[in-house]
Amino acid sequence: MLVTGASRGIGRAIATAFAEGGDRVAIHHRDSAQLAEELRDSLPGDGHTVVRADLADPDDVRAMVDGAAERLGGLDVLVNNAGVYTPHPITDTSYEQWQHEWRRTLDTNLLGPANACWCAVRHMRERGGGRIINVSSRGAFRGEPGQPAYGASKAGLNAMGQSLAVALGPYGIAVATVAPGYVATDMTNDHLKSARGDEIRAQSPFNRVARPEEIAAAVHWLASPAAEWASGTVIDLNGASYLRT
Repeated sequence: MLVTGASRGIGRAIATAFAEGGDRVAIHHRDSAQLAEELRDSLPGDGHTVVRADLADPDDVRAMVDGAAERLGGLDVLVNNAGVYTPHPITDTSYEQWQHEWRRTLDTNLLGPANACWCAVRHMRERGGGRIINVSSRGAFRGEPGQPAYGASKAGLNAMGQSLAVALGPYGIAVATVAPGYVATDMTNDHLKSARGDEIRAQSPFNRVARPEEIAAAVHWLASPAAEWASGTVIDLNGASYLRT
């Protein structure tokens, strides 16, 4: 199985959960080779590997997926977890920077996963089926006023996952999505330690944010044979901090 953005945060927890379950894992990174290699060496079991790619580069994505499949002896699970999250409020961003952030975010958060899916499906069909799990965000539903491209990219990821669930079901490939709220990772560390930290935690009636392992547990279940009938779903993992209808 292949996890994008696996060198830290949610991706690291996902890779660990699958390795602990006996799977061989391809750990993707863009520019954190040392962290990826340290994770590989710490995982239980044998046969884990590290792959590198800029997800905004279609050629990189294809080489990543094909390389993971070759080293693992096939590919039956893809977790699209990697993403970028950069502030670009519309009232305080230059037009040039606005263009840059939208292109960068959509290329990485939406087109990268779309290309990874296309490449992975070629390998999954050879094996008679597989699983694709996308890591989205509650921001796809509640909005991201300071990072609108991020919210749009995650909404697109949700829609793509549902479209592919219908398209790929006949091939035994199930596609599902998880949509976390705040998770205690490197990406959110500054926010959680800021003056807004208490306010963020109070968004949930549990008065905390998620642990990466909680997201990983849901992803691991969605990849299991028992979860085929969850194909097409988007699971909210936000501790009741945002309820959609």
